[in-house]
Amino acid sequence: MQEENLMKMSKMATPPIMDPHTANILICYLLYRIGKPVRESHLYDIAVGNDIINYFAYQESLDYLTKQDSIRMQKQENGSSYYALTETGMRIAKELRNYVGKAYRDKLVSAALHYFARIKRESEVKIDYIPLEKGYYVHVRCLDVQDDLLDLKLYAPDYTQAKYLGDQIMLNPAGFYGKILDAAFSNREERYDLSDN
Repeated sequence: MQEENLMKMSKMATPPIMDPHTANILICYLLYRIGKPVRESHLYDIAVGNDIINYFAYQESLDYLTKQDSIRMQKQENGSSYYALTETGMRIAKELRNYVGKAYRDKLVSAALHYFARIKRESEVKIDYIPLEKGYYVHVRCLDVQDDLLDLKLYAPDYTQAKYLGDQIMLNPAGFYGKILDAAFSNREERYDLSDN
C-alpha cells in the first residue's frame, strides 16, 4: 500500500519529460542501470508507456543518441531489435545523471524492473479463461523447462471474477505456487470430536 501511494505521488510530481536532452540522459541512464541491451519495443513501453518520457521527445532522443553513437541498434538472430549502450552512452549516464532529478531516474528504473518482472512472470505462468454454461474456469499453469509444475483449474461465477482471480495470481505467481505447496504439505486428516462418547 505504501509503495502504491509513493508511486501515485511520484506520478504527480514527475510529469512526462518533454525535453529531448533530458530524455537522452534518462535513456542512457536506464540502459546503464539495466546493464544489458533492451528490446526496442520494451524500451518504448517502459519510457513512453509509463508516461515518463513524451513520445516526441523519446523519438527525437533515440535519433540523436543513435547518430551520436551513444546507443546502437543491434539485431538478434530471432529478428528482434535491441538498443545497446556504447562507451559514449555509458559516460553520459555516469557523468550527467545528476542533471535529471532523482525522482525521474528512480521512476524510470522502477518502471523497467516492474516491466521485466511482469514479462518473466508471463513466460513462467499461463492463465486461460475457459467459459462454462454457468461461470468460468481459471486455468493456471506454472511452467518449467520440460514439464508443468502446476496445472490447476479454479471456478469463478463470472468473467469479471475469473479475470480478477487471474490478475491476483499474476501479481506473485511464485507466492501462489508456494502457498499451494504449503497447504498441501501442512494438510492434516480431519479430527473428530469424540468428547460426547
